[in-house]
Amino acid sequence: MTAPTTPGPSGSSVSLDLGGRTALVTGAAGGIGRACALRLAAAGAKVRAVDRDAEGLGVLVDRADGLAGAVEAQLLDLTDLDAAEAVAAGSDILVNNAGLQLVRPIEDFPPDVFHAVLTVMLEAPFRLIRGALPHMYAQGWGRIVNISSVHGLRASAYKSAYVAAKHGLEGLSKTAALEGASHGVTSVCVNPGYVRTPLVEKQITDQAAAHSLPEERVLTDVLLKDSAIKRLVEPDEVAGAVLYLCSPQASFITGTSLALDGGWTAH
Repeated sequence: MTAPTTPGPSGSSVSLDLGGRTALVTGAAGGIGRACALRLAAAGAKVRAVDRDAEGLGVLVDRADGLAGAVEAQLLDLTDLDAAEAVAAGSDILVNNAGLQLVRPIEDFPPDVFHAVLTVMLEAPFRLIRGALPHMYAQGWGRIVNISSVHGLRASAYKSAYVAAKHGLEGLSKTAALEGASHGVTSVCVNPGYVRTPLVEKQITDQAAAHSLPEERVLTDVLLKDSAIKRLVEPDEVAGAVLYLCSPQASFITGTSLALDGGWTAH
């Protein structure tokens, strides 16, 4: 479905018409999720924006006013797995983005937090995919984009739950790609490095404690130490990759991982 270039939410442009498509984005109240919701709405999609942050969803809906598509707020905690599966029904595009993070050594990592991370970042995506696939299969078209991380490809110390969840998401995405191929459904992971989001900003204090560093040195000495490009990824850059994966030009891209990591995994 192609159309003339449409202005994006940040002055960028898209050359994809998603009019008539319904997209579901989790963790949509801020960061990568908000950027994805706005990009998809700018391309004409009706976006179901899922998050447990009511205030953030309200800001998103206001920012989407005037775009080609529309954004509908869906207040939902993804630990309610039955509700997560139900809300995905009828989706043409599914962006699994919601996440949380805690930086602790394994021996100090709270088991309840480990369980919560795996629930939100692996089990919920499974249930969302499960809920979305019947509609996608019935129409012979669907796009599943899983916002993974460089930590889906490599491990870092002190992030046991996050690394475990992202590695699991990579496997889930590949399995969905193999099963969905004959139905016109693609499944891809997008793997950003450290993105300028509240999730990353909240890590700085934890990382400073874990590495016995002042907070001002965490960005240069820890987060960006192995990145060839010494800056954070912007949420809109990740959203641009998500939009591309919904385009006709990306129809042969499935079962793989797209790294947006500034060379982090090149080592």
